[in-house]
Amino acid sequence: MSATHEMLAEVPLFEAMDESERDSLCQLLEAKQYSTGTTIFHAGDVGDSFYIVRSGTVQIYIENFEGAKIILRESLPGDVFGDVSMFDGGPRTATAVATEDSELLLLDKEGLLELVKKHPHAALDLLSVMGKRLRTTNELLRTQVSRNVNVEEDERMTFGERIADKVASFGGSWTFIITFAVILSIYTLVNTSLGRRAWDPYPFILLNLFLSMLAAIQAPVIMMSQNRQDTKDRLRGELDFDVNRRAAADIQGLARKLNLLGEKIGDVEDLVREKVSGNG
Repeated sequence: MSATHEMLAEVPLFEAMDESERDSLCQLLEAKQYSTGTTIFHAGDVGDSFYIVRSGTVQIYIENFEGAKIILRESLPGDVFGDVSMFDGGPRTATAVATEDSELLLLDKEGLLELVKKHPHAALDLLSVMGKRLRTTNELLRTQVSRNVNVEEDERMTFGERIADKVASFGGSWTFIITFAVILSIYTLVNTSLGRRAWDPYPFILLNLFLSMLAAIQAPVIMMSQNRQDTKDRLRGELDFDVNRRAAADIQGLARKLNLLGEKIGDVEDLVREKVSGNG
């Protein structure tokens, strides 16, 4: 089924065109139907066309290095997707799936070239849509790579590890030092003042036994907490490396796409000048 004039009239990208221009575009666009759950294209596929949502909803997503699904956007009626790969000649950068029964308008590379020649202003609108999408995607990637290592590690803590952290935190505080000093002072003063009636006379053998038992228990608990801190430091280092790697890849990708946009805008400006000169 081919595209109709009524379909194009409801697409925001082409709403500024007059009836004759829309009629000519009907010869370039092809309408396709996709049922719910159908994959329109996969990441890595050849990008030889782009799509306009006539009706329904299409989900655009990627998978990160851990295999988690990251939804880039939900394309609604009037939205355009799949245009980046067709412009730069590279493979698809994301996967598109119809989340409900959808009707899409497809335009291939040859049709796009003919569209740009006939309607330069429509090409400028398309480039504007691409620029806004790049900004949105860049912001999404920036938030996705920002993870709180402490929160992620705390979610995986066992009951014993939580106890170890609390013991280590209390044992290294001034509260513990002052409290312990007060208890020792009272203990020694009481036993010294009682003389022969003291339950632990000087040199306080019972107290030494309790202190040895406390040190024997506290030392491995503190080591457990230190090991967990080492794990946090290692995760933080891995996350920093991951963020730097993704940032470098994003900067390179954005630079390439901005250069491409600059070239396309220059081509469109040349076409506009030619058209204005021809009309003059």
